[in-house]
Amino acid sequence: MNTVVNILGVLLFAFGIAVSIALHEFGHLLTAKAFGMKVTRYFIGFGPKLFSFRKGETEYGLKAIPAGGFCEITGMTALDEVHPDDRKRAFYNQKVWKRVVVLSAGSITHFILGFIILLILAMSLGLPNNKDEPVLATIADCVQDHTVPYDAPCPAGAPSPAKSAGLQPGDRILAISGQPIATWSDMQKVTRDLSGPNEFKVLRDGKEVALTVDVPKVSRQVTDGKGGTEIKEVGAIGVIVQQSFTYGPVEAVPAAVSFTGTMFVNTWQGLMRFPERIPAVVKAIGGGERDLDTPISVVGASRLGGDAAERGLWAFFMLMLAGLNFFVGVFNLLPLLPLDGGHIAVNLYERVRDWLRKLRGKPAGAPVNYMRLLPLTYVVIFIGGAITLLTVTADIVNPIRLQ
Repeated sequence: MNTVVNILGVLLFAFGIAVSIALHEFGHLLTAKAFGMKVTRYFIGFGPKLFSFRKGETEYGLKAIPAGGFCEITGMTALDEVHPDDRKRAFYNQKVWKRVVVLSAGSITHFILGFIILLILAMSLGLPNNKDEPVLATIADCVQDHTVPYDAPCPAGAPSPAKSAGLQPGDRILAISGQPIATWSDMQKVTRDLSGPNEFKVLRDGKEVALTVDVPKVSRQVTDGKGGTEIKEVGAIGVIVQQSFTYGPVEAVPAAVSFTGTMFVNTWQGLMRFPERIPAVVKAIGGGERDLDTPISVVGASRLGGDAAERGLWAFFMLMLAGLNFFVGVFNLLPLLPLDGGHIAVNLYERVRDWLRKLRGKPAGAPVNYMRLLPLTYVVIFIGGAITLLTVTADIVNPIRLQ
């Protein structure tokens, strides 16, 4: 049964990727048509055509290889041959801002889709506590040392210090013994050094509440700061951090906006570190341990989606899908041909160049000759293809899996 669920998860994640690609191209289609440009073809996939139909002047269809898609707009560059009747509607004859909007529409669609996924997640399974907020999810019945199994029953008449003090799920720790607490890590660090009665100030239902917690010392396995662990006597009160937060329809919007900003920052940082992580992928193909921080392909992402489905980690499944949309959206805006960002850069260059020429009393310059940019385009395609091949190979022979 688990294998079946895993396979279904893989297929569902792959379907999510296909839908994202289709919507990316639909973003180009919708904006181009809105500006009166002529769109001749809209296809999902590449290779042999499976089927198509025509509506108006546009042919819609599906091709055999589900690895992308395209939206064909008349006159994407001044080098394209355009029928005289279509010249006014050609892409290159539109105002620059319209061209930039059409070229950006694919990435913008990814961003909108990623935000919608996060919004749904915020109202259903909850958004992860990515800011390490010191909010209590559960109050344990008792506190026991490391020699007692986690699921062992609690001794009779020995409630946890947190329970005895009146701490409740949903409480946010504000301060401990006068020390401000900003994160759960702060709370753990401070509590481990305590013993005996201490004041815990919490935020509950919008009001500050002060409670006295009698902190005992128990033996626990903790990190030693050198990558290992050791047994130490530490303070413990019996609380568990809130791992995720669920919101109502109104509160979910700003929460999803904030989380979207965080994911954008993480995506950009990941892109900046992308080149330095490629050697780790090569090492993994050779049999080395696969670093969890190494890039993965859609194959690897789909396998992780299957693992998440098998374990019932649907929040993680949705986060991966949202993250993939943000990554593709940002990556596609990089100023490199043949990416949309490369075409945007060319159009903006022409606009700035012509503006400067106008200031000097000169006519607008000729359109950029894309033929001269072909060598650079081929280099980008080659590097992109090589990286894709490496990551797909690594995801087949040494994949990242959920433990």
